[in-house]
Amino acid sequence: MEFTHPIVIDPTGRDIHGEADRIRERGPVTPVELPHGVSAWAVSSAPLLKRLLTDPRVSKDARRHWHRWLDGEVSPDWPLYTWVAVRNMFTAYGTEHKRLRTLVAQAFTARRTAALRPRIEEITAELLDRVAKAGAGSAAGGGADGAADGHAVDLREEFCYPLPIQVIGELLGLPEELGPELRVVVDGVFHTSADAAEVADIYARFYAVLGELVAVKRAAPGDDLTSALIAAHEEASGTRLSEQELLDTLMLMISAGHETTVNLLDNAVHALLTRRDQLAHVRAGRASWDDVIEETLRAEAPVASLPLRYAVEDLPLGELGGPEGRVIRKGEAILAAYAAAGRDPEQHGPDAGTFDVTRAAKDHLAFGYGVHHCLGAPLGRLEARVALPALFERFPGLALAVPADELRPVDSFISHGHRSLPVLTG
Repeated sequence: MEFTHPIVIDPTGRDIHGEADRIRERGPVTPVELPHGVSAWAVSSAPLLKRLLTDPRVSKDARRHWHRWLDGEVSPDWPLYTWVAVRNMFTAYGTEHKRLRTLVAQAFTARRTAALRPRIEEITAELLDRVAKAGAGSAAGGGADGAADGHAVDLREEFCYPLPIQVIGELLGLPEELGPELRVVVDGVFHTSADAAEVADIYARFYAVLGELVAVKRAAPGDDLTSALIAAHEEASGTRLSEQELLDTLMLMISAGHETTVNLLDNAVHALLTRRDQLAHVRAGRASWDDVIEETLRAEAPVASLPLRYAVEDLPLGELGGPEGRVIRKGEAILAAYAAAGRDPEQHGPDAGTFDVTRAAKDHLAFGYGVHHCLGAPLGRLEARVALPALFERFPGLALAVPADELRPVDSFISHGHRSLPVLTG
């Protein structure tokens, strides 16, 4: 295959689904151009993507398997540099990935996730009180449960965003004073149209925050994920997290554990408010909140496209159920086009682009697949299971405060959500 006539990916993500449609129209795998002219193969066929995600001939280790990295063509000013340069299980391959994932899994246990539910419920209730107060316009105005005078509330800012960042902060034992800076640097990682100065600034500031967090937890360990990872780093016999791996693992946990859940909540609310028939299904008991969550993950993937994977050797796609005669060459990059794959008509039929909570099969790849399936997926689902029903029970008259076509996407082709989600709590 040759990188001819690639689709140029819009780094601002202004039209995620339109771009996904154009990628799919070119076939199950098509050349794309990422920021700074970096070439990759976008895979939009759900079955083919699944096979590639589990094929041992596909790596996530740029240092070993991406020809551009090996040729010295990837610089720190590239907007996606953090996505490929970090040293953690996200970018590891083979036995190295198994080592890192095992260490993280020992710290990030199912018990630790399940134990967070009462706290998630408390945070949700506190945030809904804040939304009600903002919707009322003042402490004295409006009713306890809504905006009698019609004040709009940015639900992304007041609810969808603070819930996951507070949960992940408490999970990691993050000191409260580091919270505001953490928010800035996480947003920066997903800012895929950033210039060189912005990239360098965010990269340095993120490591500064992580360094402070580790220093605090080394001095005073607690019952939190950071302390558990430090213990694994310092005490595990035979397998250890290096200092860089520790920092980069924390970066991964914070970024992945926050942005995906923000967008899951944002997109679910938006879908239900723009498709009132779908909300009616839930209220009538014809669909569950789990149906809402899974259909949102399928039709409105929180991560639209995930960089990057690399061919360890030549990959004849015909062997994987892809186009006969097509080959992804050794060292070439692969972009997992999750937004496109989630709406793949071959898997979900001609109405694949329609949000339908009653859909029988809601299979998706929103949390990845295979050995790189997201360890934090249970936590993201748990937060949504608590937050969404609580929101719609508290504000049964919830409605968008502006026409849907006035909403703007976040400035990213990776992160799929809205810059703001103005609502009337009603």
